[in-house]
Amino acid sequence: MRTVEGKVAVVTGGASGIGLAMGQRFGQAGMQVVLADVLPDRLDEAVKLLRDEGLEVSGVPTDVTKAESVQALADRTVELYGGVHVVCNNAGVGSGAEGYVWQHELNDWRWAMDVNVWGVIHGIRTFVPIMIEQGDEGHVINTSSSNGGLVPMGDTPVYALTKVAVVSLTEGLYAHLRAAGVPIGASVLFPGPGWLRTNLWDAWKTRPDEYAKERPRKTPYPSLEGLEEMMEKAGIEMTYTPLEEIAERVLQGILADRFWLLAPEEAWDKSVQQRADSIINRTNPTYFREWKP
Repeated sequence: MRTVEGKVAVVTGGASGIGLAMGQRFGQAGMQVVLADVLPDRLDEAVKLLRDEGLEVSGVPTDVTKAESVQALADRTVELYGGVHVVCNNAGVGSGAEGYVWQHELNDWRWAMDVNVWGVIHGIRTFVPIMIEQGDEGHVINTSSSNGGLVPMGDTPVYALTKVAVVSLTEGLYAHLRAAGVPIGASVLFPGPGWLRTNLWDAWKTRPDEYAKERPRKTPYPSLEGLEEMMEKAGIEMTYTPLEEIAERVLQGILADRFWLLAPEEAWDKSVQQRADSIINRTNPTYFREWKP
C-alpha cells in the first residue's frame, strides 16, 4: 500500500497487547480502526484509551472461533466506515497443555486450533472478498510466533503447531493473491525477538466452557511472573521487545509490501538455519530447546 492515511483497519485480539499496539499505531497514522476482541469489558477500556488520544476507533465484540461472529465484525466495519483495507488476524491463545504431547487433552488442541488457526481462516474468508470487491489497495497481516512459526519447538507443541499453520496459510494466501492479480498484500508477523508483556499468558483465565479442561492441572499455569522469577534465579536477564516497536514494524511492512515481518536481527536466525540444514542434510533435529515435563 502506498499510504494508509484515511484507510480502515480491523485488528482481532485488539483489546490488549500486540493488537492494541497495532490499533494505536494505525490510528496515529491517520487510519480509522476497528478493534475486535472476545472480552467486551477489556475492549471498551481499549477503545476509550485510544479515543482519549483523539484517534478514530470503534470496538466490536468478536469471537474469532465463530464464522458468523467474524462476519458480523465485517458487516459492522463496513457499516461504520464504508469498507476495510487492512486486516490483522492477531487473536491468539496459549492452551496451557501440560505433560508429554500424547498426554495433552483434546480440548487443549481444539481451543488453540479454533482461535489461532480457524480465527485466521475466518478472517481471510470473510474480509478478503470484501477487499477484492472494493478494488482498492489492501493488506492482510497474520500473527505467528518465533516459537513454532520459525522453529517448531518441543516444549509447546500445541501452540507451535498452530503458529506453523499460520505461516503456511499466509504463504498460500500470498501466492493466491498474486495469482488473482489483485492489489492486496499479505504478511506474517513474528513478534519479538525478546519476550513480550501481553495477556497471552493469562488466556487460561477466560477459557470458554466449551473448551473446559477435562482434568485438574498437576502444575500451575505458566505465568510471566513465574518465568521472570525462574530466570532471575538462573542469573539470566530477560529482554523485552516494546509492543510499540512491533506495531511500527507492521505499519512499515504494510507500506513496503513486505511478507516476512521480523526484527532486523532475529534471535532465532541461528535455529532457523540449523533446522534448514537438518532438512537438507537429512539429519535428526538438534535445534530444540532442552525441555522436561
